This record gives sequence, structure tokens and C-alpha cells, in this order.
Amino acid sequence: MLQLPPGKGGSGPGVAVSAQLVPAGPGVSAGTVGEWPQVQRLARQWGLETVDLAAQVVPEALRDLLPRELAESYGLVPFARHGNRLLVAASDPLDVERTDCLRHLLGLDIELYLAPAGQIGRTIDRCFAGTDETAEARVETLCLPQPGTGSLSADSAEDEAGIIQTVQSLISDAIQRRASDIHLEPFGSRFRVRCRVDGVLQEMADPPKRLQRAMISRLKIMANISIAEKRLPQDGRIQVRHEGRALDLRASTLPTVHGESMVLRILDPAHLRPGLTDLGLLDDDRTVLEQLITKPNGLVLATGPTGSGKTTTLYACLQRLNQTDHKIITVEDPVEYQLSGINQVPVRHESGLTFSSALRAMLRQAPNTVMVGEIRDRETAEIALHASLTGHLVFSTLHTSDATGAIARLLNLGVKPFLLSGSLRAVLAQRLVRKVCSECRQPVTPTAAELDLLGCGPPPAGTVTFRRGAGCPGCNGTGYRGRVEIFELLVLTDEISQMIHERPGSAQLRERARALGMRTLREDGARKAIAGLTTIEEVVSMTAGDAS
Repeated sequence: MLQLPPGKGGSGPGVAVSAQLVPAGPGVSAGTVGEWPQVQRLARQWGLETVDLAAQVVPEALRDLLPRELAESYGLVPFARHGNRLLVAASDPLDVERTDCLRHLLGLDIELYLAPAGQIGRTIDRCFAGTDETAEARVETLCLPQPGTGSLSADSAEDEAGIIQTVQSLISDAIQRRASDIHLEPFGSRFRVRCRVDGVLQEMADPPKRLQRAMISRLKIMANISIAEKRLPQDGRIQVRHEGRALDLRASTLPTVHGESMVLRILDPAHLRPGLTDLGLLDDDRTVLEQLITKPNGLVLATGPTGSGKTTTLYACLQRLNQTDHKIITVEDPVEYQLSGINQVPVRHESGLTFSSALRAMLRQAPNTVMVGEIRDRETAEIALHASLTGHLVFSTLHTSDATGAIARLLNLGVKPFLLSGSLRAVLAQRLVRKVCSECRQPVTPTAAELDLLGCGPPPAGTVTFRRGAGCPGCNGTGYRGRVEIFELLVLTDEISQMIHERPGSAQLRERARALGMRTLREDGARKAIAGLTTIEEVVSMTAGDAS
């Protein structure tokens, strides 16, 4: 329960009301009032004062304090300020939740006044009538500072818009570091913030513990999720612009013992490498994969743990096929990047749109190629395999550690061997390893023990190009900048297809596939380490389960 403060002329204490989220926008909720008689009657009832916005001149500083998008969304207009008190006009006295959001955002005490909803809308139009800001520019102003402004410090957190500035600086700093996600983690006496760069978590400056709830609330508002719900996980999305680029932040909250933990996944289209030549496939593997994906039907799988680049690989395959005479439909959970010319369907479990139901509907749209974000159950697997048998090229992913493990996984799901052997064309297992920084890389000579770990003997004289980064400002002293994929490509030959009917174990399949020429993850990593793209340590750490 939240307490509604009494106005200056009110008699008695404020009235306790339940904090419920109300649909955004003035004049929408049941408590909204539209005419002066209603306003005055409600003001007397709640002990609040009224304000005639037509007679008020809203200072420009207050217009900058609350951008138009938020003013319209909240149905609130700040019209005066006295020290730390912000006087705000509203048309709904019961919408305590929205007032509380504003208090968290601005770090000011909010004093509520009543005004008609129509007058609030006209005041918003009047205040912003002289601006030529586009909606996109206003989002940029709201979400991110200009490069070089703001810092994550206690001083900035104590000024009038400290929370907004702290959140802006946090996001901006993470993007400047090329982070893939930001982790905000509450502990007993600490509010820890980290970001993941090239797959490795790095510490960022911790905000003061007292800002924990306000920062999480600010980010939840930006992500359009309820700040009142703190007991259940929630997901949302934030759109921002940084240095002229549009980015999406995928927000996820999780209740913990010491408060809500939040992770922001940074989706930067500039990091999406749509070409097969950019994936890190060496020439021989790329040639084989290009031949496979130009076939008219069949199932091609990408496997690996979360964050191993499977979606990027499948997007690259789709972009290779994305021509005017080719129809492509995908179903994803969620749609991470929007691809021009490709029909992308987001999974919505709450409305019954699952991978399997979406896939059935997609096949009635007469596509040439379909992509299923992930095969999680027998039903989805069988629909995908039947689709490949009926003339469709199907792409999907599985969470298995290696290529041959995908076959065992599908058989364990209950897929019939004859269906699998007749449909599956190839499995591409992959990992991401950090690349040696191009600005500070230096030649090194590995020891015999290191070469033994890599699984290769001493390279021929004159071919050694091992590299290691010395550390520089460009790589933040790590010696690495960016990542490159290593692959294990299993092509279904007649012999492997015949083995599937015998329901072999993963180890038996792997042994036979290697005998037929399949290169393992570690062997592909060794080739990239010899070429100076990555280091032996990276390859060994990312292929710890590889028997080679």
C-alpha cells in the first residue's frame, strides 16, 4: 500500500490506496476526470488542490526534466518547482503508481495537483510545440547521454536527476566497452554492476547501495514492465540510440534474497555479421556449408551452449538465401535482430503461439526456407523433419555439446530413426573464442607442452604465426578484442545415415564421423591459433570436453 499525500489545504492524513498499474495516457483510467466540476469535487474528496494550467507558464527547465514521451505516457505535467518539491498536475488522483515512478525517476518530492485531462493534454502540446525533436531523438535524449558526458559517481547520483544520469552513464559506458550484456546484482551491503565483454564478465563501478531500488525501477519503466511486481521474473525491451546507432536492450528481472537482479542484453545490429565469410569458417568448411544450404530441402542444425553464436550463424545462412525469388519465415523466442526481407514470428506462450504451433502455420504460407529458433520437444522436432521431407529447407538449433550429440538428442526425444536419417543434412557445432587484439599482437613461440594440449605437433618451419596480445587501451589491457567462431561440421553421409537406424551412442557416432574426416572443435581451433587469430589458451579452455 502506498500513501497518497494530502494537499496544502487538506484536512487529515493522506488516504491509503492500492498501488496498481493503470493504462498509460491521460483520460484513460477510471479515476481520470475531464471537466472542472468533476475536478473540484474530486479535489475536495481527496483533500488536494487544483491548478488551472491555462494560466500557468511551465518553465523550460521543467520541460527538459520530463521529456514529452514520458509526460504523455504518464498523463502528468510538472508546472512549478520549489527547492526539492516538484508541483505536478494530474487528472487521476488514484494513479499513485505513476506518481511514485516519477518520484523515483527524478529524485524529487512530488506534490500532486488536480487538473482536467484535456487541459493536461493541451499543456503538453503547448510546451513542446516549438520543438522539432523527432520521437527517435527524444528517445535518445531520454535514454543515453551524448558521448563523453556523465560518469557513474556518487556526486552525479545526488543531483536533481541523479538516477536518470546514473542509468544513462551506466548504459553508455557498457556500450563504449563493446559489452554484450549488463548485470545489476543486489547483495547484502553491495549493489554490484558488471558487463560482459567478449564473453568475459568485467567489473564496473558499483553504484551506492541506496540507489539500488531507484535504478532498477528506472530501468523497469524504460523497459515498459511493472515496477509494482517484485515477486515474479519479468521481461521487457528498451530502445535507445548511441552515437547515431539504434540499439535494443533486452531486459530481464529476477527476484533474489536482496532485491531484484536485472540483466540487460545489448543487441547492436552493427555486431550482426550476416555474411558466411565473416563467421570465421575456413575456406573448406565454408564451401561445404554453402553447398548444403543451397539444396532445396533438408534440416541443418546449429548446436552449442547459450551464447555460442548459433543464431548469428543461422542468420548468415538466411541472408545468403535472401533473394526476391525466395520466401523465408522464422519463428524465434525472442526475435533478436530484424532482418530485411525475412518474415520473423515471435513466440508468445501466453497466447498459445509456441514453436510447434507457429511452425504448422508457417508451412501453410508456402515458404521455401523456414527457421525454428530452437527444437525443444518431440513435437517441434517431428514437424521440422516432416517439413524438410516435403520440400522445405529447415534451419534450427539444439543445445548439445558437439555435432554428433545432436543426433543422439533427437533420438532421445523420440524421433523415429528413419525420419531423422532421411531429413538431416548437417550439424554445425560451434564455440566463440576471443580474438587476439590487432593493435597489440606480437608473435610468440609456443612450448611443446602447449602444442600437445592443442593436439597438434610442431608446425612446419616457416609456417608458425602464433600471436598473443600484449595489452593496450584498445583491448582494455586484456590482449583480446572481438571473438571468432570455431566449428565442428558433421555432414550426413550414407554411412552415418545407416548408423542412425541402429540407434548408436554419441561416442560411437563421433568415432565414426572422425574416421570419415570430421574435424573437431579443438582441431578447428588449432588451425585458427596457428593462423594467429586466437591463442592456445582460448582454444583449450573453450574445448575442454574435446577428446582430441
